[in-house]
Amino acid sequence: MVKIIECPRDAMQGIHEFIPTNTKIDYINQLLKVGFDTIDFGSFVSPKAIPQLRDTAKVLSKLELDNTKSKLLAIVANERGAKDACEFDEIQYLGYPFSISETFQQRNTNTSITDSVERLHGIQQLAQKHGKQLVVYISMGFGNPYGDEWNVEIVQQWVNRLAADGIKILSLSDTIGVATSETIAYLFGNLIPPYPDVEFGAHFHTTPTTWQSKIKAALDNGCQRFDGAIRGYGGCPMATDDLTGNMPTEKMIGYFEQQGLDLGLDKTAFEKAVQQSSQVFPIGSPYTNLAD
Repeated sequence: MVKIIECPRDAMQGIHEFIPTNTKIDYINQLLKVGFDTIDFGSFVSPKAIPQLRDTAKVLSKLELDNTKSKLLAIVANERGAKDACEFDEIQYLGYPFSISETFQQRNTNTSITDSVERLHGIQQLAQKHGKQLVVYISMGFGNPYGDEWNVEIVQQWVNRLAADGIKILSLSDTIGVATSETIAYLFGNLIPPYPDVEFGAHFHTTPTTWQSKIKAALDNGCQRFDGAIRGYGGCPMATDDLTGNMPTEKMIGYFEQQGLDLGLDKTAFEKAVQQSSQVFPIGSPYTNLAD
């Protein structure tokens, strides 16, 4: 069954104007009614790095979790953040952005790839100790704008290593929206079959004209886990195109339903969440035109 991971955290994190905590709470509570597999709701990182998400713990304390089947995922960038997240039983998943671009790893988590591997081991131990699952995002998984070497063999090597280290959920991240349908098909088509115990996901950033080809290529080649954000809000701050936003959830849902897939979602609750999103994100947020 296809899993949709809704990512309000990714949609919110780059917005400079602080979104009131109660607004976040109301929005995420509405998302919890939809029936998404997982809500990527917040992060435990330095408030200096991501000031928008400094209220993640407060948001979590007000979420209505008794009548939802959705699980919660929080992003962490180091062991300190992982320890903070592990204090909350409500969180099922810890997400860690592991970049295979040396430049982006430094920019994103202020560490080298080598040191990031060590961080990852520490975070993995904390997750196991506290009964949480670790989701590793392979950032810059489809290329990078920094001139760092990238090819499918490098991706394969890191997947091999992370899988050997016991990572069970790996999400390939198209951080700047450069993935082509051919590259997506090749990677998922060759990575998924050798690892039946690993769940592979797709975290795509996209433009208004390329979203469907990316989803189709991933789905046709075995991917069953897809990240999205309503109306495509958010995206990577380092993207080279202002229209490179998150994969729009409503577009994904429409495509999957056209393929005859039963997503198990409450469509009325989803439509209300879509309407509510315009009250959360300021006019001019990246990529809002995709919903037109």
